[in-house]
Amino acid sequence: MIAAQRLKACTLPFLGIAGVIGLWTLLSATVSPDLPSPLRSWEESKRYILDPFFKEGEMNQGIGRLALYSLERVAKGYLLAIILGTPLGFLLGLSRGFTQAFDPLIQILRPISPLAWLPLGLILFQRSEPAALFTIAICAMWPTVINTAVGVRSINQDYVNVGRVLRLSRWQMLWKIILPATVPYLFTGYRLSLGIAWLVIVAAEMLTGAAGVGGFLWQEYNSLVYSHIILAIITIGLIGYALDRLMGLAEMRFQRA
Repeated sequence: MIAAQRLKACTLPFLGIAGVIGLWTLLSATVSPDLPSPLRSWEESKRYILDPFFKEGEMNQGIGRLALYSLERVAKGYLLAIILGTPLGFLLGLSRGFTQAFDPLIQILRPISPLAWLPLGLILFQRSEPAALFTIAICAMWPTVINTAVGVRSINQDYVNVGRVLRLSRWQMLWKIILPATVPYLFTGYRLSLGIAWLVIVAAEMLTGAAGVGGFLWQEYNSLVYSHIILAIITIGLIGYALDRLMGLAEMRFQRA
């Protein structure tokens, strides 16, 4: 029974990928001649994959090196997002007055597109790198803010009453009761924020022309090298999937500890 389930878990994703490749081949042969087939995409992109860290100019680099540039920017912007978003979420959850004052502003800022934030970042910082980090942080912080606030508000009142009976200080209440009870919500927010950070960096690099997967994608689009566009899209998807899985494993390990 277990062996059959494992075989099914391995077979079904393979069949799904094979189906997508088959549809891709059909579309390239019939509907859109400009769309390169899987075989042609591999032939034109294999150097970027087999030699992922070569460098022959700002944008003519292996896909591994370009991905590292993007991941470095994402790490910096994401760290800034959770540093800002976590305490803000706790304040929203703990203080009704703070919520009444700032929740309307947060709801206004939250849906703004990174395409709108990036020009403001360029005005403020005059350089593309800090503007990209600013855009990642401001866009990625909201899931952390909202999930943290929801987690604080969802704490069982009995836990709070026990803390009051034990006469815990505010800091003791925060560290021993509120924070442990909020951890699942925190990690949900962190996971969503990481996904948004990865989405935003692609848009930021495309607009600024910075070296990275997004910048590479935009350059190859302007050069009409469609197979490299597909390579960039697949790379973006695989890295996003890996980041989500890693965050999920970190959450499981932290909860078991």
